[in-house]
Amino acid sequence: MPELRRDPVIGRWVIVSADRALRPVDMKGNGASESFSKEGPCVFCPGNERYTPREIMALRPSGGGWRARVVPNKFPALMVEGDLGKRGDGLYDIMNGVGAHEVIIETPRHEISLTGLSEDEVRDVLWLYKMRMLDLRNDPRLVFAMVFKNVGVRAGASQEHTHSQVIVTPIVPLRVQNELERCRAYFEYRDRCMLCDMVVQELSSGVRVVLETPNFVALEPFAARFPFETHILPKHHASHYERTEDGQLPELARVLRSTLGRIERAVDCASYNYLIHTSPLNVAPLAHYHWHFEIIPRIIRTAGFEWGTGFYINPVPPEHAAQYLREVKV
Repeated sequence: MPELRRDPVIGRWVIVSADRALRPVDMKGNGASESFSKEGPCVFCPGNERYTPREIMALRPSGGGWRARVVPNKFPALMVEGDLGKRGDGLYDIMNGVGAHEVIIETPRHEISLTGLSEDEVRDVLWLYKMRMLDLRNDPRLVFAMVFKNVGVRAGASQEHTHSQVIVTPIVPLRVQNELERCRAYFEYRDRCMLCDMVVQELSSGVRVVLETPNFVALEPFAARFPFETHILPKHHASHYERTEDGQLPELARVLRSTLGRIERAVDCASYNYLIHTSPLNVAPLAHYHWHFEIIPRIIRTAGFEWGTGFYINPVPPEHAAQYLREVKV
């Protein structure tokens, strides 16, 4: 059973999961290489379903087969079974590593990027994110869901076949707490959502906007940590991703696919992460918080100064990155 351990100095929780050490990282040199190993079958391709745990749900066309599948992670960071078992060890706080860890296999084709999918297929992926979050929030032990995607060796992917993951935790992570608290303080002072104000200001100036549609905007954040870091936000206030209307998912799919395509073509970057920042599952809609995607290309490596201070050094001004991405043809 994994454990959750709390750092008493800064209040950060860490997952200690020894079983993850047994994960078969699908790379040469135990991760030292920048390319994936080609040995053995792809466990996410059709015909190899026996290599994954029993599926949780799937989208199936009328002619048979599957369009997308959701399965438990074979080497989960957290386990669904058991109770929290909160306890102390002197000044240390510990609880059992209860949670959920699932994999969304986005297509039966051996694509390596979401941009290889059609807009309808990307819409299906976004719908599966929503459905899994709606289902998992019914478990009273679980309070926060992080949907994320690792693409490429540098971004931590262990399988080449395009896929996403969702990890649901029994606590709200420290970084998310800090973000919620800063947004709440802004709302209490100005009676407005900070990210709503940000959307209005960025659309007004336009210098950091990559693209916009009636309901969404993709932009380079003012204080981007990394070159070509890009955020996608709803233009109208929404605190929970899982409450997104199904009718908006095709538009969001178009924005996400286009944004990823621009980044991939602009920087020839095979590795990136994206993640959804959203409100905790167990709270009502929040007036002060606004869900959003963060896309982080793995162009530069985080080194000692960044780890030690929390400062990031970005060599590409976000205004230049936005202009460059706007000019990319997709």
